[in-house]
Amino acid sequence: MAGERLAQGLEGLADERVDHRFKALPPDAEGRTVGQLAAERRNLFSDGFTTPVLALSAESVAHNLALMETYATRHGLAFAPHGKTCMAPQLFARQLEHGAWGITAAVPHQARVYRTYGIERIFLANEVVDAAALRWLAAELAADPDFRFMCYVDSLRGIELMDTALREAGATRPVDVVVELGAGEGARTGVRTEAECLELADAIAGVDTLRLVGVAGYEGEVPDATPERVTAWLRRLVALAVQFDKAGRFTDLDQIVISAGGSAWFDAVADVFAEIPELSAPVLKLLRSGAYVSHDDGQYRKLTPFNRVPEEGALQPAFRLWAQVVSRPTPEQAFLNAGKRDAAYDLHLPEAQVVRSGRDGTLRPADGVTVTGLSDQHAWVSTERAGDLEVGDWVGLGLSHPCTSFDKWQLIPLVEQDGTVTDFIRTFF
Repeated sequence: MAGERLAQGLEGLADERVDHRFKALPPDAEGRTVGQLAAERRNLFSDGFTTPVLALSAESVAHNLALMETYATRHGLAFAPHGKTCMAPQLFARQLEHGAWGITAAVPHQARVYRTYGIERIFLANEVVDAAALRWLAAELAADPDFRFMCYVDSLRGIELMDTALREAGATRPVDVVVELGAGEGARTGVRTEAECLELADAIAGVDTLRLVGVAGYEGEVPDATPERVTAWLRRLVALAVQFDKAGRFTDLDQIVISAGGSAWFDAVADVFAEIPELSAPVLKLLRSGAYVSHDDGQYRKLTPFNRVPEEGALQPAFRLWAQVVSRPTPEQAFLNAGKRDAAYDLHLPEAQVVRSGRDGTLRPADGVTVTGLSDQHAWVSTERAGDLEVGDWVGLGLSHPCTSFDKWQLIPLVEQDGTVTDFIRTFF
């Protein structure tokens, strides 16, 4: 049933009409469906796409999906990749095909998108206290006995709000919750002490609208993170689960959930989760890394755990933003027609990687070409030599931070190495 719903949803995406809503698509494709345009297998550079245009490498996405499936399997981890990275049902489908247990969300809106496309297992890595969202959740759980949902709790007030909203909604199934252990003083969300965690467990046991199924947290928020500090916090998380289990907090469960794992420390998660002792029920060791699907040329290129364990493989950056030189006012300065509305810039500026000649289409490294700033619709570029760029050249830019790259584009061409566009990835932000 869930697979059919997802397949039907993807068919619906292919039936969407191409029009002015979608940046960079060929003007002469107006009125075609997305599926029809994909079937034409147009070339990104010569078949009518306008600049700026964001491209996603078909080969790199396939490589990254396979690599993380292999990694999770090798380390005995279940995998619920964080969908907020891409918010793309087509990529969710491929992640599930590559063995994902489910998809992680951050807010109820994202979970609603997931359910629209038939995602059957959702881990929401946040506390949900919105009464309207909880009414929707209660209805989803009642309508689909196969739907599994989990979210965080990290406050007594949050538990009170959840219980009140679910009782008023006439919830027929309890909502599964995990206690979120904070990553330390000054970190983001989560309970700061084990004593407070026990207090929350008592409160959950006192209501019939919630069911405690495990513990979770986010090691990426450990202050001044080092391998030693991250490992120490992960061991606290595991010890909390053991303490809860010994105290009988997990009675009548088929699985006990222990979850962590962003995109920067999943090697530490794998190592510590391998130490989890036998508990009263099998443990679902749930990893939630999301940025891997596209990787990047900045933040995660530096932070990926594969830098520490190169024998396990390497992710490949899949994004390239193509912009065109539209002004060359001085020999040292040029301007591209892509800016803050098109490129991620919250962590690092785009990186000029390759130049495609506007005269003959030949490629050359972007040596001496540096992006120095972004306006809304322009990239400021410095050049070392007058001949480095001319008006009309295309510049391929590497991007940093996948989460803020996907969210600027509603329809992203999936492009093979030779420039052939094979599909279009629809996002929902």
